[in-house]
Amino acid sequence: MNTQLSQDYITLELQKILEKLASEAANEKTKSLARALVPQTDPERVRYALQQTEDAFQLSVRFGTPSFDSFTDVCAAIRRTQSGARVSLKELLEIARLLRQISSLADWYDHCESMQTTLSDLFARLQPNPYLADLLERSIENEERLADAASPALGQIRRKITQAGLRLREKLEKMIRSSAMQTYLQEQIITIRDGRYVIPVKAEHRGDVAGLIHDTSATGQTYFIEPMAIVDANNDIRLLETQEQEEVERIIQKLCAECGAAAEPMLQGYDIAAELNLYFAKASLGAQQKGIIPQVSDDGSMLLKNARHPLIDPKTVVPININLGIDFHALIITGPNTGGKTVALKTVGLLTAMAMCGLMIPASDGSRIACFDRILVDIGDRQSIEYNLSTFSAHTLQDIEIIKAADDRTLVLMDELGSGTDPVEGAALAVAVIERLRMQGAEMIVTTHYQELKRYALETADVENASCEFNLETLKPTYRLVIGSPGKSNAFAISSSLGMPEDVIEHAKKLVSTENQRFEKAVEQLDRTRAEHEKALAELEQLKSSIAVHEKEIREQAELLEQRREEELTKIRTQARRIVEQTVTESNALLEELRDLKKQKDQADFAQKIAAAKSHSNQTINRLYENSDTDEQGDYTLPRELQIGDSVLVVSMGRSGTVIAEPTGKVVTVQIGAMKTRVPIENLRLEKTAQAKKKQEQKKVHATVVRSEKGKSGGRSAANEVDIRGCTVDEGIMMVENFIAGSLLSGFETVTIIHGKGTGALRKGIHEHLRRMKQVKSFRLGVYGEGEDGVTVVTLK
Repeated sequence: MNTQLSQDYITLELQKILEKLASEAANEKTKSLARALVPQTDPERVRYALQQTEDAFQLSVRFGTPSFDSFTDVCAAIRRTQSGARVSLKELLEIARLLRQISSLADWYDHCESMQTTLSDLFARLQPNPYLADLLERSIENEERLADAASPALGQIRRKITQAGLRLREKLEKMIRSSAMQTYLQEQIITIRDGRYVIPVKAEHRGDVAGLIHDTSATGQTYFIEPMAIVDANNDIRLLETQEQEEVERIIQKLCAECGAAAEPMLQGYDIAAELNLYFAKASLGAQQKGIIPQVSDDGSMLLKNARHPLIDPKTVVPININLGIDFHALIITGPNTGGKTVALKTVGLLTAMAMCGLMIPASDGSRIACFDRILVDIGDRQSIEYNLSTFSAHTLQDIEIIKAADDRTLVLMDELGSGTDPVEGAALAVAVIERLRMQGAEMIVTTHYQELKRYALETADVENASCEFNLETLKPTYRLVIGSPGKSNAFAISSSLGMPEDVIEHAKKLVSTENQRFEKAVEQLDRTRAEHEKALAELEQLKSSIAVHEKEIREQAELLEQRREEELTKIRTQARRIVEQTVTESNALLEELRDLKKQKDQADFAQKIAAAKSHSNQTINRLYENSDTDEQGDYTLPRELQIGDSVLVVSMGRSGTVIAEPTGKVVTVQIGAMKTRVPIENLRLEKTAQAKKKQEQKKVHATVVRSEKGKSGGRSAANEVDIRGCTVDEGIMMVENFIAGSLLSGFETVTIIHGKGTGALRKGIHEHLRRMKQVKSFRLGVYGEGEDGVTVVTLK
């Protein structure tokens, strides 16, 4: 919990909102910043904090929320490297994670189209160090081991250790398989004691095996002996391991020195990343609550539209509209118990405190808040058995503290002022407290059941009544806040609905003073009149909305009819123009045929040709008549521009032709038989060219068959190795999985993966995946002659 929050803010439950904000943060530093927020009192600082939240929200909407990592606090480790101290591999990996976070944020902002915001300076101060991040990630395999690629010397030493171990194991394998040695062995296995290879020898034969005893079993039946034949080999391995450890220490010192040299930018980046996370967490929380950035007034006035309490279920919360400091500076809320008076008080106080913390508030656009030096709260039952305080005494002590602290920069929220004592005296005391706070210039909202306070608000300037609405038909509160109207407690109606005998209620009504009865009836009549007025106003608004909708529909229909009329006129003009153009085209064709017939008048079949020409002419004329009534063009659109050599159909003539010239405007020259004519492009349909048909006929589908042969045991062939160089890690893993599955089906015991040396990222990813594969018994890097650390040799189960 935020220990800096006053009891008043805790009463308003601001700490619960800050805990919700902390849950949106990705790392512990930002969570701490969220929990430590306190309301700011300076309007300019509040405006700036709200603008930062708004900018984070707008950036998230336009470019997506940047990725924030759960990096740990590595500042202490960074400072140790700065002083030359050595840190652990785990801490170096955490430093690498921080560097990646800094680079990720800088890269994300680089893609924000240079959008200038209040957060731009923070992003600009980030100093990515991709060299150091890559160096750390490439050099460290996990929290306990450096990668082979950390240095050439380390990789070479580890390869020598591996090769020496293989040679030593081969020698021991031959030794334990020999018939003479098998008699002495407890088991035919090779094990390690004190970092040296040994074999288990039966206790009774320990003198039969020349070597050094390193250990015995718990029962004393087995001695673990290092044969003299491998002592030198074991010594060589221990020497190499010492060299390995020295190289590891040298590399770690170097990495720490690199971190120390870049300490200041990293420390600054840590603080900036945590701070940016806070602003985007504020934006995320505001989006979840459907919040807005309120305006901040300078005159102490506030206006909350459709304000919702953020800790109440959004499905059940009833929004309220409330203002203060505009037409009045004191608001007295009345109404039945459980009607929403206390929730209204807390909503005003909590939303004001949230905005002063730079948080979005759940309200509608146009809402405005004021900044206060103090929000003083008297809400809830403060009676104390320990201090012998009654409810009235506890409230009175709190009210005294409020009177002492209140001034013109104070918002006062008081629940059931003056309750817990004699009603007459309590009401008088409540009026006196309100008057005193008004004199001191405080803005205040007070809830009460007292009739005297309702009258006081009606008769006093700068004080306004408000009520939590009560439905007299259902006898249930609606939780809606109504400004300008006093409310009834409705004790008689509620008691009746709960089963109170009617004679008791009637007797109680008679005990109420005549003056109070008249006042209650006036209030009730006012409520009914207000309800009727609101109902009539709602019906009027609905009628106006309906008229506006009908007016819009009529206007849209008129526009649509005018548009259709213009479209029809355009269509008719286009059709008429096309008919004229078709007529000209057909006439030219007929004239051309007549010229041909005239040349052939002396031929024997002249009469038949005359008859055929007449028939063709009649068909053409009939087609023109048909085109005058129907539009054969339809919605056809050429799939591409026409080219010389294209085969086209002339729709009006029903004949095919060939394009013989480039289109000019909307007309193209077409060769139809022996006739050349100019035809509108819209009268043509594109047919397949002879060249396209020829290509389609010549198109064939080829298939490639890949064959692989099983390699001989112990050798390498193209079938028992896979080359993944140039692949990403994910691509490489997929290829290796498929390759190993095929190799198991083919019966291979050992396969080779060629991944190259490069940066080592691909090799590292493949090794991590091989460790998780159940089909893999073991794997190792290649030795000299096998490709060294550019390949990995895998033994399958």
